[in-house]
Amino acid sequence: MNVSQAVAARISVRAFRPDAVSGAIVREILEAASRAPSGGNLQPWRVHALAGAPLEALKARVREAPFGETPEYDVYPANLWEPLRTRRYQCGEDLYATIGIPREDKAARLTQLAKNGELFGAPVGLFFSLDRKVGPPQWSDVGMLMQTVMLLAVERGLATCAQEYWARYPQTLADVLDLPEDHMIFSGMALGYADETAPINTLRTRRDPFEVWGQMLGFDDA
Repeated sequence: MNVSQAVAARISVRAFRPDAVSGAIVREILEAASRAPSGGNLQPWRVHALAGAPLEALKARVREAPFGETPEYDVYPANLWEPLRTRRYQCGEDLYATIGIPREDKAARLTQLAKNGELFGAPVGLFFSLDRKVGPPQWSDVGMLMQTVMLLAVERGLATCAQEYWARYPQTLADVLDLPEDHMIFSGMALGYADETAPINTLRTRRDPFEVWGQMLGFDDA
C-alpha cells in the first residue's frame, strides 16, 4: 500500500470488531509515527495506549459521568459561520442517515454519541496530551502525529477514529493516565479492526472541490 492509497482508505470508523490488537503492533505504529513533523523538533506530544482491564476501567468511569466534565478547550468555535456550519451539519446528517436515525430523534442521537465513550467497541484507546503552556504550532504537531498514526494503522489493516470527544473528560483522563499537572488531554483515538458489516462504516464524508479552497499561481500547466 502506498501513501496515496492509505490516505484514500482512511475513514473515521465508528464500529469495531472486538479482536485484540497486539501491543507490539501498537508500539511499532507509535514509534514509527514519532517521525511526524515537529517544529524545532520539540516533539510536544505524550501518548498513552490503553487496552484490556485499564481501558475497561476508564470506560466504566465514563459511564458514571455521561454528561462529561468541563472541557479545557472548545472543540468547535462558538456560532459557526458559513461554510463551516453547513459542512458540520451535513456531516452529522450523513452520519445518522447511515444508521436510520432522523434528526428529530434526539434520544437515539445521544445514544449514538455516547458510543464515543466506548471507543465504538475498539480494543485499543490512544490518548494524546501536551503541555498547557505550548501554543497552536505545537497543537498542529500533535495533529500531524495523529494523522501519521492513522495512516500507519491503515497500512497494517487497522482502522481508527480520532475523538476530540475525550476533551469532555479532562479530570478523569488526567487521573487514569496519571498526567503531570501541567499537561492536558487534546484528543483520544479508537484503534482496532473495522466491522465491515456495520452500516455506519459506509460513511464517506464529503469534500469540497479544489476550486473552493485551493489556488495555484505561476504554473504553466495548471
